[in-house]
Amino acid sequence: MTDKKATLNIGDEHYEFDIREGSIGPDVIDIAPLYKNTDRFTFDPGFTSTASCESAITYIDGDAGVLLHRGYPIEQLAEKGDFLETCYLLLYGDLPTAPQKEDFVNRVTYHTMLHDQMTKLFTGFRRDAHPMAVMVGVVGALSAFYHDSTDITDENQRMIASLRMIAKMPTIAAMAYKYSVGQPFVYPRNDLDYASNFLHMCFAVPAEEYKVDPVLARAMDRIFILHADHEQNASTSTVRLAGSSGANPFACVAAGIACLWGPAHGGANEAALTMLHEIGTPDRIPEFVARAKDKSDPFRLMGFGHRVYKNYDPRAKIMQQTTHEVLGVLGIKDDPILDVAMELEKIALEDPYFIERGLYPNIDFYSGITLKALGFPTEMFTVLFSLARTVGWIAQWKEMIEDPRQKIGRPRQLYTGPEKRDYVGMSDR
Repeated sequence: MTDKKATLNIGDEHYEFDIREGSIGPDVIDIAPLYKNTDRFTFDPGFTSTASCESAITYIDGDAGVLLHRGYPIEQLAEKGDFLETCYLLLYGDLPTAPQKEDFVNRVTYHTMLHDQMTKLFTGFRRDAHPMAVMVGVVGALSAFYHDSTDITDENQRMIASLRMIAKMPTIAAMAYKYSVGQPFVYPRNDLDYASNFLHMCFAVPAEEYKVDPVLARAMDRIFILHADHEQNASTSTVRLAGSSGANPFACVAAGIACLWGPAHGGANEAALTMLHEIGTPDRIPEFVARAKDKSDPFRLMGFGHRVYKNYDPRAKIMQQTTHEVLGVLGIKDDPILDVAMELEKIALEDPYFIERGLYPNIDFYSGITLKALGFPTEMFTVLFSLARTVGWIAQWKEMIEDPRQKIGRPRQLYTGPEKRDYVGMSDR
C-alpha cells in the first residue's frame, strides 16, 4: 500500500481509492470498496483491466517479453534446471537445495501409481473419445479415491494433494493416450526421471524393450517447464474461482483442464501445426501472408502474436532451439513443415506489417512441430499442456487457499434484460 490515492469523480461526488504497489509491474487501484461507497460497479469484460488477486508466483511483462517464476527468468529455468525443480520453486517459493530436491523428487516419484480401480474408469469411455474428455473425467474422479487429501483446511493434506497431482498427471495422460490407440497401459517406473518416465509410459509396449533417448527426454522436460505457469490466464482463473468455493483440489484442476480444452486457450499449438500443413511448402507462404494481411479474408496466421506478449515470446526462443535438437536426433533434416515454419518466422521478424502489430512467433508456433516429431498425435497436444500446467494450477490454488483475505469469487454484471413484469397466464399470451 502507498500513500498515493486515486480519485473518482461522478458528477459532483468525489471518491478516493487506495493505490497498491507490486514488487514490479504497474500499480493497481484498489476498488474493493467501490460498490459499498458509490453503489456502482466497474464494467470490464474479460477482466483485462482487473487484478483478480495478489500473487507472488509468476510475473509477465508482455511489452518487454519477460516471464519470471518467483523472480527467475523462464530462459534460465529451462536451460539450467529441470521440471521438478521448477515445480518445487512454484510450490515453495525458492529453488531447492540438493537434499530438498532429492526429497521432493522421491516424494513425486513414489506417488506416480494410480489406484488400480481407477484404471477401470478408462474402459467406460468410447475408444474414440477425445483424450481431453478422458482427462477431465479421470482427474475429477481422483477425489473419489484419495479422501485423505481433500480437506483444504489441513496444510499437510494440501501438500499431499499437490504432490499427488504433479505425480499422477503423467500417468493419467499416458493412459489416456494408450487407451486411444488401443495399446495396453504401461505402468510408471521409479528408476526413470519425470520426463523419461512419461515418454516410456506413452511409447513402450510389452513386446519389446524401449529406451528413452535423453535428448528427447530433455526436450519433453523443457516443454513442461515452458508451460508450467502463466499468471492469471483463463484456466488458472478457473481453478482459482472453483477453489474459492472450497471445492477440493482435484475438482478444481479438473475445471482447469476443461477450460484449457477450449481452442482459444490450449489448442493454439494444434491450430498452428494445422496451418503449417495447410501451407505445405515455402513457395506458398506469400499467398498465405497476403491473405493474413487482407482484412476481408477470415484466414489468420496461427502461432503469431500473443494476448499478453507484445514483444517476442521468451518461451519461443527456447522452443525453437528445442525443435532443432529433436529433429536433429531423430534424423529429420529436410522437414517441409519446419522449412515453412523457419521461412514464416523470418518474414514475421522482418516484415513491417508483423513488427508494427507485434505479431512475433509464440511458443505454440514451435511446440506443435516438436510434439509431432516426438510421436504425439495432435489431439494429445492439449493433454500435454494440462500435464505441465498442473503445477501452476495447484501452486495458484494453494496460494489462494492460504490467503487470509480470500473470499468466494462473485463477478457482477451489467443487466440489460427486461424490467420487472407480471406473469401472464397461458390463455392470455
